[in-house]
Amino acid sequence: MNNKKTVIVTGASKGIGADIAIHFAEKGYNVVINYNSSAQSALLLQRSLAQNGYSVIAHKANVTNKLEVELMIKETIYQFGSVDVFVNNAGIAYEGLLNETEDYDIDNVINVNLKGVINCCRAVLPHMINNKSGKIINISSIWGISGASCESVYSASKAGVIGLTKALAKEAGPSGITVNCIAPGMIDTQMNASLTVEEVNEFTSKLPISRIGTTSEIADTVLFLASDSANYITGQTIAVDGGLTI
Repeated sequence: MNNKKTVIVTGASKGIGADIAIHFAEKGYNVVINYNSSAQSALLLQRSLAQNGYSVIAHKANVTNKLEVELMIKETIYQFGSVDVFVNNAGIAYEGLLNETEDYDIDNVINVNLKGVINCCRAVLPHMINNKSGKIINISSIWGISGASCESVYSASKAGVIGLTKALAKEAGPSGITVNCIAPGMIDTQMNASLTVEEVNEFTSKLPISRIGTTSEIADTVLFLASDSANYITGQTIAVDGGLTI
């Protein structure tokens, strides 16, 4: 146990989640790298950060499983003494016409992207309420704001995260807890690696800032919301999207 603040980042084995975990480690936090299926990536990240002297552990938990999430939080508190920041980053993408989408795919997207966030929030809230402090930061998407053709279910799940953020901010605020949301635009991640140069250029040509974003820019925004500088900000959704949703 130490006197550092502690953060749990879900879906932190790669992409945006991994960069968020790295940023928090570099700021001196105890970091819990949550993963589900990407064990190799998570353990490599944990090992790399630990070798550089950072306080980091990796923990496997499926966010759709309430008991696994509760165990992760209990073990984090046992090891580090608290959970000061919880970043709900775990999510999956899905593309397809709504009338061709199978029930399994609908359930999977909603369970991971929305119910997973709900599971994590309700599991960590008792601890944060007891401490009269805490920061919950949810990762949504610009498509949760504006909707995306052929991504109706995904857009609905991410819009749900925004609605949850607003409602929970009102519910948890009297206990000293802030709840905010980030809606990334097109970010340079593995999830977008399949896009062609032409597709990327077509998308970025519509942006005031004519490029795709970086994972570091999302992580920097998360760090700001976790900091004391953001203590009077709650219930907000910040679009980090190069101006797409203006």
